[in-house]
Amino acid sequence: MLSQKTKYALKALLYLAVQDADHISKTIEIAESASIPKKFLEQILLDLKRGHFVGSKQGKFGGYYLLKSGNDITLADIHRLFDGAIALLPCASLNFYEPCSDCKTESECSLRHGLMLIRDETLKAMQGITIASLVKK
Repeated sequence: MLSQKTKYALKALLYLAVQDADHISKTIEIAESASIPKKFLEQILLDLKRGHFVGSKQGKFGGYYLLKSGNDITLADIHRLFDGAIALLPCASLNFYEPCSDCKTESECSLRHGLMLIRDETLKAMQGITIASLVKK
């Protein structure tokens, strides 16, 4: 399951994606429109900024805006930023790989091979879902 943080991050990105290209959104504006607690949103926006998905402008007229096109931000990107691995076990992960302590040999582990298939299909689906495609729905 997606964490609440990931869900809120996606809602914030969806909000930013429907704004005019030159619009800079204040945190309170995003929070109220997307029904996200403001304090929680502030941390999420900082994480999205560190991940180079949003930019910010300081000052009276400051706020947040998308750095990337909604077509270039996938569900997989945001899941990995906030929730980590897409794979169900570390030994089946692409980016967060760790060997299992209870496996004799990974190459013969049926469970690992099955979970790698699930990871591949899940990743394919998540990479096919962009912020822009969610806005269109």
